Amino acid sequence: MAMELGYTLSSEEHDPLALVRNAQAAEEAGFEFLTISDHFHPWTDSQGQSPFVWSVIGAVAHASERVRIGTGVTCPTIRIHPAIIAQAAATSQVMSEGRFFLGVGTGEELNEHVTGARWPGPQERLEMLEEAIEILRLLWEGGYQSHYGKHYTVEQARIFTLPDEPPPIAVAAAQPNAAELAGRLGDALITTSPDEELRGGFEEAGGNGKPCYGQLHVSVADSEEEGLQRALELWPNAAMGGPLGQELATTGHYEAVAELVREDDVAESVVSGADPEKHLEAIREYERAGFTHVFVHQIGRDQDAFLRLYADEILPNL
Repeated sequence: MAMELGYTLSSEEHDPLALVRNAQAAEEAGFEFLTISDHFHPWTDSQGQSPFVWSVIGAVAHASERVRIGTGVTCPTIRIHPAIIAQAAATSQVMSEGRFFLGVGTGEELNEHVTGARWPGPQERLEMLEEAIEILRLLWEGGYQSHYGKHYTVEQARIFTLPDEPPPIAVAAAQPNAAELAGRLGDALITTSPDEELRGGFEEAGGNGKPCYGQLHVSVADSEEEGLQRALELWPNAAMGGPLGQELATTGHYEAVAELVREDDVAESVVSGADPEKHLEAIREYERAGFTHVFVHQIGRDQDAFLRLYADEILPNL
């Protein structure tokens, strides 16, 4: 399977109209697919945005012609019931004429606590995701369906607007047990680092031959220093490793942790500057780890320099 390069529509940094324009520009630049983040809040107040993802997906589907569009990722378990996600994803697949894929994950407290629901522990969240995937596929079969499970009830629900083919489900994983779930139930894996061991666990659980998506954060700027400063200001969460990112409840909590993040920390997880070789090497690292797709997130409001660099120097060399 040839490596495909995708573009991240960052809902945390751009208003909905800008996201649609960015999607069109990325398609023109030659990217093969788009991912869009699904948050109720941005990570930090400085990022400044968080539009409702399903409205934006509809607009992007209408404004684009070729690129595939996927959520990167949706949490179908707490803030929104999986039956509603099943309907939203089915409509997105219809509107995009078969170009949509549904990325799902266990979510973050930052977004999921807003309705007052309890924030479960990691193992329970994974259990809920498994049941949610079962409901998605059940409702996409068509007809009236009911489900009485441990975490969810669906009673005599029917999705009338169904696509010819249901959207593929890509499952996000950062830990071995989530990678096992992705391999067993998902159509693809999504993760945020070129982790060969994680990919191997996905394949052993049933993911052999299925797509593997990895995200790459970059900060294209006139200099590496300028890029790093922008990344530190706008995307310090790139350097917040481990489970911390799932357990903080407000943007203020993230900003408090961001005070501890230094430029060197960000430099380890963000490719900065405009040297094409540095960007190509980061993409090749995913390729060497067995990944088939990389989706790139340009940090900051201005996307023009990034799109020019990738159209001229990166995409032609993949």
